[in-house]
Amino acid sequence: MSRGSSAGFDRHITIFSPEGRLYQVEYAFKAINQAGLTSIALKGVDTAVCVTQKKIPDKLIDANTITHLFQLTDQAGCVMTGMIADSKSQVQRARYEAANFKYKHGYDMPVDTLCRRVADISQVYTQNAEMRPLGCSMIIIAYDEEQGPCVYKTDPAGYFCGYRGVSVGSKQTEANSYLEKKLKKKQDLSHDETVQLAISCLSSVLSVDMKPNEIEVGVVSKDKPNFRKLTETEIDKHLTAISEKD
Repeated sequence: MSRGSSAGFDRHITIFSPEGRLYQVEYAFKAINQAGLTSIALKGVDTAVCVTQKKIPDKLIDANTITHLFQLTDQAGCVMTGMIADSKSQVQRARYEAANFKYKHGYDMPVDTLCRRVADISQVYTQNAEMRPLGCSMIIIAYDEEQGPCVYKTDPAGYFCGYRGVSVGSKQTEANSYLEKKLKKKQDLSHDETVQLAISCLSSVLSVDMKPNEIEVGVVSKDKPNFRKLTETEIDKHLTAISEKD
């Protein structure tokens, strides 16, 4: 489609083009890939894991202060891909919604309800001219008492659903097809296998050997249902296990 036919229709968020597209929302999806990062999440039998790259843009920055993994509730955590300032705003809102739900109802907000709420808020941003869509995508992982490990993803258009494995970012197409191949062969992955598959998927699509300080890994499992980040030592163990397999 030539640029001429879209002229003017991408200026305004609430106006459809003659082809029935909302260009501003489509541009928000492009903004997610702008940071050049890729994130992956998948679940095994009793584990859900999310992995993302950790790029430090400047040598003077304190690496401990840069992260794309955030805790939302005790049991749920998320990995954010896209514009980091938008991501932090969305995380803050998700935490507020989760805390508000717990205050009102007296129990933790289920992960699917939390993801639906975040998606609903994003959807409103595509209708009102006062707000632009957020240029970020949130993948939430949690261990649910009834459903077991869960992986949910929401995007700037306000769409959300659960996944067995999913990736977001600049290399998402390659990562998704890698996960499809692997999960076709074997789905009942143990804790270590789940973590190692996620890490090897990331290093395979980026075609680099990962160092422990270049990635971040968040896990929830049946034994430890609270969301936590793996330390560099733990990541190193998994990386060693992967290289021994190969």
